[in-house]
Amino acid sequence: NKMPTNSFADFFLSWTPDKKLLTRPYYLALANALEADIVSGKLASGTKLPPQRELADFLDINFTTVTQAYNLLREKNLIYGVIGRGTFVSPLPGTNTPGKNQLQDNQIIELGLVTGFDRLRPPVIEAGESVLKKGYINSLYSSSEPAGHLHQRAAGAHWMKQMDVITDSEHTAIFSGAQNVISTALLSLFRIGDKLAVDEYTYSNLIGTARLSHIRLIPISGDGEGMMPDMLEDACRKSAVRGVFLMPNCANPTTRTITEKRKDELCSVIEKYKLITIEDDNTGILPQQNLNYHSIHSRLPEQTLYICNSTMAICSGLRVAFAAFPEACRTRLLNALFHLSIKTSSLDAEIMTELILSGKAAKILTEKAELARQRNQIFDKIFPDAVKPGSPEAFFRWLPLPKLPVRGIELERALQAKNVNVYSSHRFTVKSNPEDFLRLAISSPENSGDLLKALNIVKEFIENNITY
Repeated sequence: NKMPTNSFADFFLSWTPDKKLLTRPYYLALANALEADIVSGKLASGTKLPPQRELADFLDINFTTVTQAYNLLREKNLIYGVIGRGTFVSPLPGTNTPGKNQLQDNQIIELGLVTGFDRLRPPVIEAGESVLKKGYINSLYSSSEPAGHLHQRAAGAHWMKQMDVITDSEHTAIFSGAQNVISTALLSLFRIGDKLAVDEYTYSNLIGTARLSHIRLIPISGDGEGMMPDMLEDACRKSAVRGVFLMPNCANPTTRTITEKRKDELCSVIEKYKLITIEDDNTGILPQQNLNYHSIHSRLPEQTLYICNSTMAICSGLRVAFAAFPEACRTRLLNALFHLSIKTSSLDAEIMTELILSGKAAKILTEKAELARQRNQIFDKIFPDAVKPGSPEAFFRWLPLPKLPVRGIELERALQAKNVNVYSSHRFTVKSNPEDFLRLAISSPENSGDLLKALNIVKEFIENNITY
């Protein structure tokens, strides 16, 4: 409700929406205006927002109206509160944290962004040189075959067979990274307002894409074996869930691995409610040695879009991801791929094809898996009580935190001031009141010495700032 006009017109506030643009319902108009300024970058991450009562006085509206607007933005994780300090703008998922040392990036040890031992480049360079000598290289430089050339898609189908995904070239498409598959899927297979079930903590770029696509994410509780089937079924009964996003082999950021028994239980619910399933296999591990391993796709091939992102572990500079899709999704998915103009570089796809068919891709992953095991051993020595990953070859670790005086972006900034870049829980949550944790990319530092140094800095910071 409108309040009497006051003298706050010239009062300085860190954010002042245009009063003339506020229409009923005021709380929704205010929330939309704030979201627009955050997403556009007008309000930088870390900006302290006006106290609710001061903003209400400035706008001549009821205090509870501002509270409602702020609560809507909290639910979307666009803002967060710190008791006794105020309300702040959250970083958008996937964005880097600004800090005092941003101009000294060469000194900062990267534990935030996950990269996979990119120094193992010689086989990739050799494959590139081999491709350039091929007689048909000219035919690759065309805009035809937006889903990838036939022989490239066939190589992708062959590669995915190692992950227990049985498909063919006609049901395989090539994308420039897993994020492009996710974006295409959300825009083509779902409608505005649809609900997608996800883990309570999930891939940060999925959160951002869902927000842009106006897809509502429904957080489903999990345990050490992954998403809980009864909680998924409860959500399906109550809120007409249309799909589910799963990362069975090494969930980002929790590193949980879904057990085979749990996969069976989840698939029963997925089949019952006819859910569109996005299975994101983000790990670089080849599970063919595990005879008991079976993908979600192998259980429900007609309901599952499988994203094979292990190719990203081979070389992050090669933006190539294979996707296996069911016949029912063909038209919508491939039309979206064409209209979004995100065709993968044919040269990159050809280099990846060469790596696969020559056997070099599998060799690279084997070497990186060994490096990852060594890095995990270093992590376990520094944090012996930390949550163990679902796989000993995980490229990142999940570190729950004790109570600290800083959290979220403030925690990231505090550690960046000590020359360590980390990602905290606010980037990965679809809960309104998340737990505090760090996701630490142990594969990203240039060498084991840098990793050890960075982890000790994190450990020392935590020990020196615990509050009781």
